[in-house]
Amino acid sequence: MRKSEVLAAEAVSCLNKTLCHLKDIWEEIGIPEDQRLQRTNVVKNHIKNLLEMMVKEEESLKKRLLSSIQTCRTEMEKLCLELQIPIFEEEDGISMLQQEKNIRTEVEALMKEKNQRMQQLKALLEQDQDLCDILCSIPYGIAPDSVPSLEQLENFHQHIGKQNEEKARRYTEFTELKKQIVLIMEELDHVPETSFEKDVVCEDEDSFCLSRDNITSLKLLLCQLEERKAENEATCESHREKIQQLWNRLQVPQEERELFNEHMVTSRRRNLEALQTEVQRLEELKLQNIRNVTEAIRSEIAVFWEKCFFSIEQRQNFTPYFSEDFNEELLALHDAEIQHLKQHYEDHKELFEGVQKWEESWRLYLELDKKATDPTRFTNRGGNLLKEEKQRSELHKNLPKLEKKLKAEIDTWEAEQAQEFLVNNQKFLQYVAEQWELHRIEKEKEKLERHLKKSKQTEEDMLYGTAVRTPTKRRFLGTTTPNKSRKLNATSSMSSGTSNSTMRSVYGGTVCRSPVPRLPLSANKTPAARTPGGSKPPHPRVQGCNKENEAQLKGTPMSARPVQGLQHQDPGRHPELNLHQPLTLPV
Repeated sequence: MRKSEVLAAEAVSCLNKTLCHLKDIWEEIGIPEDQRLQRTNVVKNHIKNLLEMMVKEEESLKKRLLSSIQTCRTEMEKLCLELQIPIFEEEDGISMLQQEKNIRTEVEALMKEKNQRMQQLKALLEQDQDLCDILCSIPYGIAPDSVPSLEQLENFHQHIGKQNEEKARRYTEFTELKKQIVLIMEELDHVPETSFEKDVVCEDEDSFCLSRDNITSLKLLLCQLEERKAENEATCESHREKIQQLWNRLQVPQEERELFNEHMVTSRRRNLEALQTEVQRLEELKLQNIRNVTEAIRSEIAVFWEKCFFSIEQRQNFTPYFSEDFNEELLALHDAEIQHLKQHYEDHKELFEGVQKWEESWRLYLELDKKATDPTRFTNRGGNLLKEEKQRSELHKNLPKLEKKLKAEIDTWEAEQAQEFLVNNQKFLQYVAEQWELHRIEKEKEKLERHLKKSKQTEEDMLYGTAVRTPTKRRFLGTTTPNKSRKLNATSSMSSGTSNSTMRSVYGGTVCRSPVPRLPLSANKTPAARTPGGSKPPHPRVQGCNKENEAQLKGTPMSARPVQGLQHQDPGRHPELNLHQPLTLPV
C-alpha cells in the first residue's frame, strides 16, 4: 500500500475517532438527540467545506501549473527561434510539477543567453559606430533589435578587429604623412593656407578623420609639396652651379665664398632668394669682366675638347674661340658652347670613359714598350724590370679585349642613337687601328735606324781597324774560363810570331787588322819628320794597306786577295745583313 493511501486511511480513522469522541461528550453533557444531529451536521459541513476548499486550492494549483507549462513552452519555442538553436525536448513520464520546473528553467537559461547576446551586440554596434565615424566607412549590416546568432556575433567581432587594424594602419600612415608634410613645409617656409592643411597641421591627431579620401588627399598634398621641394632644390642647385662657375670665372676670393656657405647647403625659401640675388650680382659683375670670364670659359671648353676627343678640325669649327672681340654676344656663344659640350659629354660619358681608359692603357703600353728597347734597363737592381715586362705583357693581352668590349658598346649605342660615335673626328676602331699602325711604323723605323747604325759602325771598324765587340753573356767577376785563357794565350803567341794573323778578344769580339803585318818596334828608330799637326806620318806599307782596304770597301779592284766571307753590300738596302757575325780578314 502506498503512503498516500495509508495517510488517507489514518485521516478517516482520525475523523471517526473525533466524531465518536464528540458523540460521547454530547451524551455526557446530555444534549438531546436532535441537537446532537445538528451539531454532527455542522461538523460534517465544516469538514466538507474545508476539504472542498483544499481541493479547490489544489485545482487552482494544477491550473497554474498547466498555464505556466503552456506559457513557458511558448516562450521557450520563441527564444529557441530567436537564438537559432534547436527546440528543447521535454522528458516523458514526469509529473506536471517537474515538467513545469524543467521548462521554466530552460526558459530562464534562454533568456539569459538572449540578454548576453543583446549586450554583446549593443557593445559591438557602439564600437562599429565609432569606427565608422573615424574611418568614414559603412556600418556593419546587422539589425540592432534582433537577437544575433553565435556565428553572426563571431563575424561581427572579426569585422570590428579588422576595422581596428585598419584604423591603426591609417593612423600610422597619417602620422608619417603628417610628419613629412610638416617637415617639408618647414623647409619651404610654407604656412598652411587651406582648411585641409590646417586640419592636418594644426588640429589634434585623434580628431582627424582617417577616411580613404583624406589619406589620398594627404598623399596628394605630400606629392605636391615634394614636387615644390624638388623644384626648389633643382632651382637652388642650378643657381649654385651658376654661382660656382661665376666665382671661378671671376676669381672671387675664398673668404667671400665662405661667407655664402650657408646658402650653398640648404634649399629653403630664404636660401633660394639669397641664391637668386647672388646670381644677379655675379651676372652684373660678369658683364663688367667679359674678357676674363670668356677666357675662363675657353679653358673649360679646352678641357671638354680633350675629354670628348675632339679633333683639330672640330675645334676650329668653333670660330668664336679664336676671336679677340670680347663682348656680350661672344660671351653668350661661349656659354652656349660649354653647355653643349657638357651635355655631349654626359650623353656619351660611359663611352668616353672607356676610350679614356683605353688611352691611358695605350700610353702606359707605349712607355713600357719604349723602356723594353732601352739598353740601360739591364742596370736595374730593384726588380722593376720583371714587373715592367709583366705589366707590358698584360697590357698587350688586355688591350684587344678592351677594344672588343668598346666596339660592342659603341655598336649598341650607334644602333640606339642612329649616329656614329667619333673619336678625333673618326670612328673609334679606325682610330685604334691607326694608333697600332703608327706604333708598328715607329718600331720598324727604330729597327731600321739601329740596323743602319750598326752597318755604319761595321764599315768604320773595317775601315779604321777598330774592335767590334758583340755582346756576350755576363759572367761573375773574378771567374776565369781555362779554355778561353788557353785560347787567348795561344792567340797572343801567334800574334807575336805572325803579325798578320787574326785575334779574337776576350769579350768575344773580332779585331779587324790590315793585311800588311805590323812593323817591329825596332824597324825604324830614327826620328821621322813631324807633320805640321804634330803626328807621325803613316808608314808607306801601312798606308798602302789602308788604301787597299778602302778600295775593297768601295768596291774597286785590288791586287791583294779578296776578303773571304764578306761581300760589299749597302746595309741600308740590305737589312738582312747580320752584323753580329764575327768578321775575319785573311792575310
